Amino acid sequence: MEVTLDAAISAFQPELPLAVGFSGGADSTALLQACAAKWPGQVSAVHVNHGLQTAAAAFERQCVAVCSQLNIPLTVIPVQARAEPGQSPEAAARTARYQGFSDFVHTQHQQSDIKNIALAHHADDQLETFFIALSRGAGLAGLSAMPLRLERMGITYWRPLLQVSAAEIRRWLTYNQLEFAEDPSNTDMRFLRNRIRLQLLPPWKQTFAQFQQPFARSLAHIAQAQNLLDEVAVGDLASVMSGQSDLPGPKIKALQKLSPNRQVNTVRYWLASRHQAIPSTAQLTELLHQVADCATRGHHIEIKVAHGKVVREDDCLAWYNP
Repeated sequence: MEVTLDAAISAFQPELPLAVGFSGGADSTALLQACAAKWPGQVSAVHVNHGLQTAAAAFERQCVAVCSQLNIPLTVIPVQARAEPGQSPEAAARTARYQGFSDFVHTQHQQSDIKNIALAHHADDQLETFFIALSRGAGLAGLSAMPLRLERMGITYWRPLLQVSAAEIRRWLTYNQLEFAEDPSNTDMRFLRNRIRLQLLPPWKQTFAQFQQPFARSLAHIAQAQNLLDEVAVGDLASVMSGQSDLPGPKIKALQKLSPNRQVNTVRYWLASRHQAIPSTAQLTELLHQVADCATRGHHIEIKVAHGKVVREDDCLAWYNP
């Protein structure tokens, strides 16, 4: 049975006050209106302007108009979302977006007590994210797609619409006579997400019409397995850093004592949690080969990882973004 938008918002219980990431598109317009109706005076909107599209200014104007009409406070955060060497445009935009949200909470709204932000990702986004991850040979972290709740930079992010379909959101907007902006990039077939949405998913959904609930259960199982790996990584990382939070990274000799699988898990967790750097399989394999060969104090380590590099610093690993 399909989850309605009203049911999803009814079950959504974040800490208030709440901010909603607002792009001006259909999904975030529905989320903002539904949250504002449920918690009058407790909801504000934040629009991150990436400046990557010619339509960026039009989206900002749409956000201003909607928030003015609904009497919802709006903050616009301009960010620089250009990709660095070795970083995909999507990853660069995502990093810039989270940094913009962090600036909103920690800098511009120190007196507002906002610590929770709702994002408008829905069931179709979740399915697309899974197929993107699958096509790239992702591990459990990628295949588990997007979590309902995420802690990042001292902010709690929520995705209350993850079990609501895009079609249900459009029906809700039509019923409530709400206008929204159409993103012209959504039909650009140069983007993998759009090819999945427009070419792969229609026949897939026709074959598996009632996919949402079993799909959500499978993702929950994958996420549970990844959470267990993260719990192990937290303990292993503390162990290989000897409990010293001021170290740049894992101690090499301590890391060498872990099994190969736990080395992979620990280093990947260290890079992701401390530096938001996601290594490729080839990069991580080469790095751990160098760690295994590191038998003398003078052994040099320097390898490109994501948009930075991992180097040896005394008896530890360190990651830098040049």
